[in-house]
Amino acid sequence: MTSRLLMPVRADRTRGGAVPEAPAAAEVAGSTRPTAILDLGDPLVRALTARVRSESEARGAVTDRARLQVAHGIIAATVRPVYSVEDLRRVSRTLRLGRGSCSQRMAALEAVARSLGVPTRVRGLLVDGHFWYPRFPKLRRFVPEEVVLAWPEFRLDGTWVPIAELFTGQAPPEQGGGSGGGFTNSGPETLFEAVARTGVDWDAPAACAGTAPCDLSAHLRTDLGRFTSRDEPSSALRGVPWALRAWGDPMHQTPLPDPA
Repeated sequence: MTSRLLMPVRADRTRGGAVPEAPAAAEVAGSTRPTAILDLGDPLVRALTARVRSESEARGAVTDRARLQVAHGIIAATVRPVYSVEDLRRVSRTLRLGRGSCSQRMAALEAVARSLGVPTRVRGLLVDGHFWYPRFPKLRRFVPEEVVLAWPEFRLDGTWVPIAELFTGQAPPEQGGGSGGGFTNSGPETLFEAVARTGVDWDAPAACAGTAPCDLSAHLRTDLGRFTSRDEPSSALRGVPWALRAWGDPMHQTPLPDPA
């Protein structure tokens, strides 16, 4: 793969500074159905869902949001973050290996959500490769120029909730590797853990005032739109040169050491 040194700006923004978006289309409804990646019928996926149900009941987590928070904590604790480029890896394989990239662990959370009857969909984000430089300071030339990230959304109480908002208004759980402040994509904390601890937003929301730590919008190059499942966004990339892109976490995670 090729890459070039990119400043954390939206090279593909329009003159007014907006991110190019996918053409307007009908609302993407999402789904609770299994897919090639979200193999809900696999025994390991069913066992994870059963554990989420059991622990949610024990903790008094009765809402869909609360159950997904429990699921997030279980996945963060049992699936170790590692580097991976298997963009089409089934959730069952991630669970069997006990390790996965951010995208693969987000897929596991989606699988649990669908198994619980919560519709999911993803937003395709074309992210500047510069975003991953802090994690790989000595490997910058191997980092792709653009990375496609499938950002999950969950249908909760009639509203689509991005994964970054699952914990909005909640006290940070005792599971991440962060120590306060915004997500930096360096150190042991990954995007998957960060959403439970701090704000993560790709759209420069008013709450971030454009400069707050939760604002990652400077790294977003193109909004590819919403898709019913994470199996689909690859079809939207036919016009993007293969050598300039990678699908969800090409080098997102270094192989992290096991906790002492």
